[in-house]
Amino acid sequence: MSKPHIANNRTTDDVEILDPAAIGATVTRLAEEIVARFGADGSLCLVGVRRRGDELARRLAAAIERAGHVRPPCGALDITLYRDDFDSLTPEPIVAQSDIPFALEGRTVVLVDDVLYTGRTARAALDELLDLGRPARVVLVVLVDRGWRELPIAADLAGRVLETAREDDIQVLLCESDGRETVLLRRRAEEEGEGS
Repeated sequence: MSKPHIANNRTTDDVEILDPAAIGATVTRLAEEIVARFGADGSLCLVGVRRRGDELARRLAAAIERAGHVRPPCGALDITLYRDDFDSLTPEPIVAQSDIPFALEGRTVVLVDDVLYTGRTARAALDELLDLGRPARVVLVVLVDRGWRELPIAADLAGRVLETAREDDIQVLLCESDGRETVLLRRRAEEEGEGS
């Protein structure tokens, strides 16, 4: 656990929610639930929201294959241009390329993201998906659902559902992009001596 970080007269405590073994077990369970609820035939595909959702999508596809099913194809979405706060981003936002090397028509698309919070990322991803094709259905799978929705969007499957405060932060770190494997809950608490 990291040391508390003091900023703006508040402290931030990092609490590990999922360690590497728990992340692996959660991905395996989610893969099993995907197959049980949505099948594992040729119509299933996984599309992850860059940058950690696509990494999780690849892990889920591998777990489905390890369980003896057809490995579903994987794609990745960069939703930067679809965000409803695009105008407020930095003057030169980094835009990666979406990569979906298969047709979406008639497929069950499993949209994968690391954290579900306000629902705005999922909405942007849905907008982009529907611009790219017309799937038979889209289902949402997330590693962590932390609540505080601002749009009427819900996960079909969540690895972990957490009760958080609005000012809390969930940080998902994965080896592929971060060189480290953990899910942290960063709780903000009043500094000692403040309040009661």
